[in-house]
Amino acid sequence: MSTRRQLLALTAGAAAAGALAESPAAAHPAREIASWAAVPTTVPPTAPLVLADQTVRHVVHLSVGGDQVRIRLTNEFGDTPLRIGEVHVRLGDADRRVTFGRRTSVTVPAGAPIVSDPVALRVPGGADLVISVYLPERTPVTTLAAFAFQDNVIAAGNVTAAPSVTPTSTIQQYLFLSGVSVRASGGAIVTLGDSITNGANTAPNANHRWPDLLSARLRHRLGVANVGVSGNRLLHDPNPPAGSPAVNYAAYFGQSALRRFDRDVLAQPGAEFLVVLLGVNDLGHPGTSAPLDEVVSADDLVWAHRQLIARAHRAGLRAYGATVLPFKDDTLGFYSVENERKRSALNRWIRTSGEYDAVIDFDAAVRDPADPLRLNPAYDSGDHLHPNDAGMAAMAAAVPLRLFKI
Repeated sequence: MSTRRQLLALTAGAAAAGALAESPAAAHPAREIASWAAVPTTVPPTAPLVLADQTVRHVVHLSVGGDQVRIRLTNEFGDTPLRIGEVHVRLGDADRRVTFGRRTSVTVPAGAPIVSDPVALRVPGGADLVISVYLPERTPVTTLAAFAFQDNVIAAGNVTAAPSVTPTSTIQQYLFLSGVSVRASGGAIVTLGDSITNGANTAPNANHRWPDLLSARLRHRLGVANVGVSGNRLLHDPNPPAGSPAVNYAAYFGQSALRRFDRDVLAQPGAEFLVVLLGVNDLGHPGTSAPLDEVVSADDLVWAHRQLIARAHRAGLRAYGATVLPFKDDTLGFYSVENERKRSALNRWIRTSGEYDAVIDFDAAVRDPADPLRLNPAYDSGDHLHPNDAGMAAMAAAVPLRLFKI
């Protein structure tokens, strides 16, 4: 497995070749900018995790740094109010209590998010911020980000202010937490995608998702809000066929990109740029984890992308289209001659239509030169669909940094 030093070295050459002429922060006054994000989803129709008198300690890898921090908690898929007893943020030895409208404990209404007051804490770009949330009452976990690729822990009692805790369990999920912003100059990139953007099959706790590695290439001068979610589709919400194994996990795939766009993209503080990598699950899910009547055409996919472009442009964002990666002989049952025809048609439109403000050619970056319909073996995590850590680095290296001048 590639080390983090090797992966960053792989992107360093590309950074030198396409470096920003000057810091994008220089021309803009300080404002609130998204530094980290996770996509909240509901949970499958099975008994949820229940917490009571316990602290959830999360670790989030920031992109841009700043001199103040704000966090976003969410009860968007809860049917009952969510009681938050106390929240702290920590960076090294510096610990701060978080307030919400000047309250240290707060009740989040069912179906709603809340945003904290600004917290005076200077954080550098690329730092790992610890966020501890105390749940004093019996709390079913009904809103979460299921695929963190980061070890977070649960501990007994209210230990939000403790420098270290004794875990009672370790999870790779974010519970009731969906965003961190900072006060800084510049703006934010929002990466809208599926499991490949979410970081599927990368090494846990390594921050080898391609948006993380892109942030490192940018030297953490801009915020990067990663709103990729595994299994996500452009056009359909999760809809597992009754009795199929997908009933037990499809809820984690999140609402369709068209449905969640305003919350996950337009609401990101300081958003200036959008990168879209979506479409493979629209092709692969019908007949596997979704019904066959949700089969889409290439024209359907183009239409959905056009909607994302239009909504981004209305909000003043620059929208960049990323080509869909190859997946011949994948182990998930996505590949067929017809699905390859649709993928090729979508990629051709992304590359040649001129409707996106620019193109990021991930397909060209990771395909096998000997068989362009397959992932390059050097970049294949093993399922022939998801890139490994080296593949993520190749994707990050393929993004032209000149696209992000403000």
